[in-house]
Amino acid sequence: MFQLTPMVRNLLIANVVVFIASKYLLPLDFLALYPVGSPAFGVWQVVTYMFMHANGAHIFSNMIGLVSLGPLLEQRWGAKRFLTFWLICGVGAGVLYDGLRTYEVHRMGQQLEAFRAAPTDLNLLDFVETNIPQLVDTYKSSAYELHKNPGNTYVVQQTLAQFDSLYQGSLNGPMVGASGALFGIMLAFAWLFPNTELVVFPIPIPIKAKYFVVLYGLYEFAFGIHRVPGDNVAHFAHLGGMLVGFLVLLVWQRNRKRLY
Repeated sequence: MFQLTPMVRNLLIANVVVFIASKYLLPLDFLALYPVGSPAFGVWQVVTYMFMHANGAHIFSNMIGLVSLGPLLEQRWGAKRFLTFWLICGVGAGVLYDGLRTYEVHRMGQQLEAFRAAPTDLNLLDFVETNIPQLVDTYKSSAYELHKNPGNTYVVQQTLAQFDSLYQGSLNGPMVGASGALFGIMLAFAWLFPNTELVVFPIPIPIKAKYFVVLYGLYEFAFGIHRVPGDNVAHFAHLGGMLVGFLVLLVWQRNRKRLY
């Protein structure tokens, strides 16, 4: 049974309340985090996004992590410092990842316009290799058709429609979830309690916190670099939470804050 500390309990309640409200009362466009170039973007979203979740499984996994790892950190730091750390990691992860997304969406828009202005096989492949490399083989036939018959109206219109749909989806695709903050908490837990053994469902084998965090970080990095079709997980937001958490811990240690 989880021994909830006050701030962990408050964060749990806040996330559940916002999750329920988002299904019936709160507009997603207002609270989720959008790329800076999106019409739906708002500066407050770097805070509010971390209280939103996509579905029940999403909030369940994040809240299990919070109530499993958070209480020991709150007992060590106190409620105010724990909340500060949670918010800094969440906001930092959001800012870093949104900056990356904004750059990627801007580059995608430029490549889309380049293909629209000059619909050649080279511009087609340039767009695909940069933005959807897993579909290069799928688009090779279209590139071949354009190479044989430059300006093929059917191929150009079909490809432009597909590229534009991808661009609009990226520009107006929201990010939600407390995972960035949670990954910061995971790093802090491994920093302070490195040899504490964790049992990670569904693997019934205990693993020390320091090894778990390293392996999980490597997993996120690998899947962030090599994305698979259908993967809508913000892997680099998770890594951003870890990075921000690490930097905060270094600053606190240097300033002789009460880490231990």
